[in-house]
Amino acid sequence: MNPLSTPIDLVQPARLLFGRGVAAEAGRWLAGRGVRRPMVVTDAFNAARVGGLELPGEPVVWSDLAGEPTTGDLARVVAAAEASEIDAVVGFGGGSAMDLAKLVAVLAGSGQPFAEVVGAEKVARKGLPLVQVPTTAGTGSEVGTRALVTDVAATAKSAVQSLHMLADLAAVDPDLALGMPRAITVATGVDALAHCVEAYTNRKAHPLIDLYALEGIRLVGRWLARAADDGGDPDARAGMALASLYGGYCLGPVNTAGGHAVSYPLGARYHVAHGAANALIFPHVLAFNAPAVPERTAAILEALGLPVSDDPETVFAAARDWCLRLGCEMRLSAFNVPEADLPAMAREAHAIRRLLDNNPRDLGEADILAIYRAAF
Repeated sequence: MNPLSTPIDLVQPARLLFGRGVAAEAGRWLAGRGVRRPMVVTDAFNAARVGGLELPGEPVVWSDLAGEPTTGDLARVVAAAEASEIDAVVGFGGGSAMDLAKLVAVLAGSGQPFAEVVGAEKVARKGLPLVQVPTTAGTGSEVGTRALVTDVAATAKSAVQSLHMLADLAAVDPDLALGMPRAITVATGVDALAHCVEAYTNRKAHPLIDLYALEGIRLVGRWLARAADDGGDPDARAGMALASLYGGYCLGPVNTAGGHAVSYPLGARYHVAHGAANALIFPHVLAFNAPAVPERTAAILEALGLPVSDDPETVFAAARDWCLRLGCEMRLSAFNVPEADLPAMAREAHAIRRLLDNNPRDLGEADILAIYRAAF
């Protein structure tokens, strides 16, 4: 089938605001709908900035989030939402806060346990209005319908996908990322890049999404280093906020592929930040896939401002050097990952078929193990 005629389903929030200062519109939007007790799902740092949202009534701020969300975090926040009798949910932070906010909006008071909604379109209904306000530029979760939660007992990430988790309003205010530390800027920025790259090289790649993916890669190539070098540069923050948003558009109808699958065990097992794990894996999977998608690999390098090539060794060297210049840690051993655990990690990554089946080149368990060993 001609890619131009391949069916695709692209859903977006009913209303999206983008630009400096739009965060305050979140409160005005909620007030206009009679909301009097919104819950803000956030972290300790952003809890101090909730006032900038100008929320109506008596907001409930839940900020007991210290990293990527776990099943324990989810149980606590849903219990808090039910006890507080809230009438709306606001995700305020990075992807972790926004993913939890999605789940609160559909699970609080629903009677559905989390285990029952894992997978695609198993959520019964949306119980509460949902507003998403990102404070980093990485996940694009503000426009997505997926949420990831780490199952601590299984040391694996569980994904929920539902149209009921789509935000009613997304307010993308680049100023919220001003002053963000370099390490977080880089890690979240590479996450945005990975979303775009993995959608662009995906078996389900589509011309409608290619536009967002390639432009997102160009934006990262132009603005990420500048944002990392100067935390107070509003133009760089706006460029990265747009790159992240475009990456979010890529996730819905196409999704990620091998890079994310190979990076997931690093977060689930060793609590490596998602963006940092993606950066470490990025050059390896980009080079591995190059023989299957040579023209698209060359286009990615060109968009990043790197020498154009489809030779795997050259691709790897260029992508790795780019990550190193940003300050990314490119060795598994630096994250205290035991070398003896690499085979188990490879088995776990290889089982993530919802992503690996999207990869343009078959990525076997032995291939994944070879990537881990090369990155060690």
